[in-house]
Amino acid sequence: MQPIAIFHEHPDWFKPLFAELDRRSVPYVRLDAAAHVFDPSEQDAPYSLVVNRASPSAYLRGHAQSTFHTLHWLRHLERIGVPVVNGSQVYSLELSKASQLDLLEALGLPYPRSRAINNASLAVKAAEGLRYPVLVKANIGGSGAGIVRYDSREALEGALARGEVQLGIDGVALVQESAPLRDGHIVRVETLGGKYLYAIKVYPAVGSFDLCPADACQTNDGVELVRGACAVDAPKTGLRVEAYTPSAEIVAQVEAISRHAGLDIGGIEYLVDDRDGRHYFYDVNALSNFVADPVNVLGFDPWVRFVDHLVGAASRKQGGRSEAAVSARLAQASGAPAIHGGVALP
Repeated sequence: MQPIAIFHEHPDWFKPLFAELDRRSVPYVRLDAAAHVFDPSEQDAPYSLVVNRASPSAYLRGHAQSTFHTLHWLRHLERIGVPVVNGSQVYSLELSKASQLDLLEALGLPYPRSRAINNASLAVKAAEGLRYPVLVKANIGGSGAGIVRYDSREALEGALARGEVQLGIDGVALVQESAPLRDGHIVRVETLGGKYLYAIKVYPAVGSFDLCPADACQTNDGVELVRGACAVDAPKTGLRVEAYTPSAEIVAQVEAISRHAGLDIGGIEYLVDDRDGRHYFYDVNALSNFVADPVNVLGFDPWVRFVDHLVGAASRKQGGRSEAAVSARLAQASGAPAIHGGVALP
């Protein structure tokens, strides 16, 4: 029987996932997305399942080499028939905010008015007809990176003249209307297997675009969590979260996005524009590391349900055995290669 492979780059975001796998004695290997090799001639890999947890924000940590290598490896795995959680289709969507808006347009769902550019000199022209303030938003971002707000045409022109307008690492950016947030929050809805899992309101610090709830070092009561409950690199910016239940209409729309995107697991974010009271979707995240302190915030641990999903997927690869049978058989897999096609993380 073969272990589950967790392919990731961030050193801390997935500690709760590893802890839950350890608790169940489910064998797994950790593969480093920042130092990885694969052989296109191979016809199989010794994993019951590959779980893609690579992050588009890896370039912020000096690991830009993982971004497109991950996409190539996922396509290779799919070609040889290895099951992948959040495979190449999903990861491609994760790497393009422009493609995410195309998906929303195809589904007839609302999103902020936007234009995609591949040359910074076009930013002012692209903003014509949009309401200021506007955002110039890197096509490949992550954790709020690569987003700059311009309150007026003059501010954007000045930034261009000074050479300050930067595009993403793929040379593409969105010019997008920046809406005032009703009640100062956005909503992130997590899905698992195309179904609603939970939702939270996220209240960012003023002027911040980092809305990653796993980086929040506060509970919904504003009480600081112990350090171990947060990512080590968590910025203490006052970000706070609280549990929330969206309307049935929004849940249905989120599930439609998740299904059409092919998300095995993912978070979809929307805001309510304080000018018109309407909701607008603006981000589809394939990398879900869940909210910090989930039991206190949500009343349950989503990592448990995620591992349920992974064990179920592994069991289908192994012939439909029950979780208990799969876990027991996997536990006997000590002879399986611990490293294949990658470098195991410590």
